[in-house]
Amino acid sequence: MDGLEPGSTIQIQSYKHNGQLHRVWDTSMVLKGTSNMVIGANDKTLVTESDGRTWTTREPAICYFHSKHWFNIIGMLRNDGIYYYCNISSPFVFEEAAVKYIDYDLDIKVFPDMTFTLLDEDEYELHSRQMNYPKVLDSILKNNIEYLIRWIRQRKGPFSPEFVDQWYERYLTYR
Repeated sequence: MDGLEPGSTIQIQSYKHNGQLHRVWDTSMVLKGTSNMVIGANDKTLVTESDGRTWTTREPAICYFHSKHWFNIIGMLRNDGIYYYCNISSPFVFEEAAVKYIDYDLDIKVFPDMTFTLLDEDEYELHSRQMNYPKVLDSILKNNIEYLIRWIRQRKGPFSPEFVDQWYERYLTYR
């Protein structure tokens, strides 16, 4: 797919339901890109928040986006293992050299031993009221949380033992 060739760089842009830009990861390298899926990697990349604050990621990360799933998954390689941060979000779109998605506040943090915690339920409830999330959206998101938890428990997709390591090795060949 044009702009998603392996080795090329893209931005990752997170939006809120009201269309406001939420967060931007300045550069990520495409490892695999199709119309349905993007696997990318970054390390020490600049992140800009909606209020203009910036920070830099601390460790290498493998990012997984899918056009049919209402979540994305970031596997972070740390000294004591792989940690995952899963954003409950809209499926991604790719336009203007950027992977774009709507962040729906809820997150799942997964630890190296595959235990996990659902985060930001209060933030989700607040934004749901403020931005009038439709009831059907609430249902879609909750169903996708259950689907994602099954993936975690089954070590499926990005949670399989070799997924992050294999894609990180590929990333190193491009650096």
